[in-house]
Amino acid sequence: MGQVTVNLNGHHYTIGCADGDEGRLRVLADDLDKRMASLVGAVGQVGDARLLVMLSLLLLDEMEEVSDGSSASAPTDAAATAAIESLAARMETLAERLEAT
Repeated sequence: MGQVTVNLNGHHYTIGCADGDEGRLRVLADDLDKRMASLVGAVGQVGDARLLVMLSLLLLDEMEEVSDGSSASAPTDAAATAAIESLAARMETLAERLEAT
């Protein structure tokens, strides 16, 4: 099992992943960090747990918009939806861990 240390909002998190998925996880984490920085710019530093919840809601909203799109891109939408759902579940787990500390 691989491990990747990612940076979100100035904090480092070590995340386990399947071997070979490290690069993809880094790309996703970089995108997530950029989105979080944009959110911090809009609402300020309101705490990591709250930021993760807000970001999760924004990502789920994007996912819903994608799933409401044209049926011509349904296979791509299904893959994107699955990836976003997986990421949302990971973020919820991180938020729970942050709230516990």
